[in-house]
Amino acid sequence: QVQLVESGGGLVQAGGSLTLSCAASGLVFSTFTMGWFRQAPGKEREFVATISRNGGSTFYTDSVKGRFTVSRDNPKSTVALQMSVLKPEDTAVYYCAAAAKFPATNGIEYNFWGQGTQVTVSS
Repeated sequence: QVQLVESGGGLVQAGGSLTLSCAASGLVFSTFTMGWFRQAPGKEREFVATISRNGGSTFYTDSVKGRFTVSRDNPKSTVALQMSVLKPEDTAVYYCAAAAKFPATNGIEYNFWGQGTQVTVSS
């Protein structure tokens, strides 16, 4: 069965950095677009970033452009989200997900989801 397991979340001060990782199993990783989403308390889940199957193309939501970088390692079946210059408004549970198409910025386009990892940015 498909499993996506996020790690790397935690508490960080505003202006700091954090790198999230997502390990995939049970799927042919290189055939899936990978994405990151987040959900803050009381808010709807929102798209953060996505990366194409070969890692050659990426797409970000405007609020994280220039601060976040998505990358993937197909032989290791992992995808990462490097986050820098973090802001309190980045506080959320972050999810990785797998989709069949690129770009995929809507959650309904994603077939598989991880359980999420909490990121808290203190001011």
